[in-house]
Amino acid sequence: MRNKKIIALSQSAVIAALYVVLTFVSALMGLASGVIQVRLSEALCVLPCFTAAAVPGLFVGCVIANLLTGCALWDVVFGSIATLIGAVLCRVLRRYRLPALLPNIISNAVIVPLVLMHVYGAPETFWYLALTVGIGEIISCGILGWLLGRVLAPHEERLFGRQD
Repeated sequence: MRNKKIIALSQSAVIAALYVVLTFVSALMGLASGVIQVRLSEALCVLPCFTAAAVPGLFVGCVIANLLTGCALWDVVFGSIATLIGAVLCRVLRRYRLPALLPNIISNAVIVPLVLMHVYGAPETFWYLALTVGIGEIISCGILGWLLGRVLAPHEERLFGRQD
């Protein structure tokens, strides 16, 4: 039992670290923040399909990445909550890999625009921001996440151990 907890904690830490590194790579390319976001790290949002340890890993990684890339406090808090909601629901839907990616896309496409509207003082931009953030999430989480899931699936037990 103790060994399983250590493995889960280790997986969470690695996932958080990967999220931060991939967010920095996206930031270097000018894609990590702002109206149009295509964070490579969002591809990792498929990982709750493989391991429950991905849920806290993605949340912690998002908090750290948002802090280190200079996001507004509102974005650190609520952007990370959007990722947490998506990760939890992805885990619930894990047996259905493609639909499991939708909660992250939807939660970010709804919550992040509300944050951006508040931070930038642009109250009438919700639908525009929802569209642009949603497109970025479809690319990063939907397409890249789905591809990552396809690559990892044949190696699932070896990489993540036996899951429920």
